Amino acid sequence: MPRAVQPALFVSHGSPMILFEPSPARDFLAGLASHVARPDAILIISAHHDRAEAVVTSGRDLATIHDFGGFPQILFDLRYPAKGDPALADEVVRLLAQAGQRVSRDPVRGLDHGAWVPLMLGWPEAAIPIVQLSISSAHPPQWHHRIGQAIAPLRARNVLIIGSGSLTHNLRALVAEGRDHDAPVPDWVSGFADWVKDRFDAGDTDAVLDAVARGPNGRANHPTMDHILPLFTAMGAGGMPAQRLHHSYTYGVLAMDAYRFG
Repeated sequence: MPRAVQPALFVSHGSPMILFEPSPARDFLAGLASHVARPDAILIISAHHDRAEAVVTSGRDLATIHDFGGFPQILFDLRYPAKGDPALADEVVRLLAQAGQRVSRDPVRGLDHGAWVPLMLGWPEAAIPIVQLSISSAHPPQWHHRIGQAIAPLRARNVLIIGSGSLTHNLRALVAEGRDHDAPVPDWVSGFADWVKDRFDAGDTDAVLDAVARGPNGRANHPTMDHILPLFTAMGAGGMPAQRLHHSYTYGVLAMDAYRFG
């Protein structure tokens, strides 16, 4: 029987408290596995693994990294005991090097919360091997798109590629305004999320790649680029058309949109 050809996904992972706070986004992530065939492995690109160049986790044992502070102890007690996939890591390295990209392996690094939070919700049994690929804030969206194109052949080998970030991500506004979980959504946030969907619906890859510069209040929604960069890698891996699988907001300023490519 031939292997499944997987799509590429982008998910907004939100606060790690999404694991314990009921929300539409949590419900969506808890059902994430229902949107795809069961993969043989998952390659996840997290906003919280930011390196100068492409770095691939290549170890078999993956520590659960609690890369946050100020949260309840219950979060620090969580573990996601999935195994790595060194053979898949080698294949990612080969594909990126073949595409002319500088890439290295990290045999020690585990999974940050941008990876294990959505994975814990979507595949709580932790039975699927995981490899994590970095973003690079030193490179523009177009670089991330090319990275995605380079790893796209993995989809035909039943590897699910997931970009994990946030469609909007202004934590300064969240903290400064003391927003609670169900705070109202300001126009500068909803306007950006709607613009991105419109550009996806139009198949306008170039506009999406320039969303922070060209979209309404793009820089206000992304004071730093890290949380939107995984979107571009997923888009490169899956290609157009794009289908929005989920749309909601938490804390008013975090658009929790998810997209499927390919």
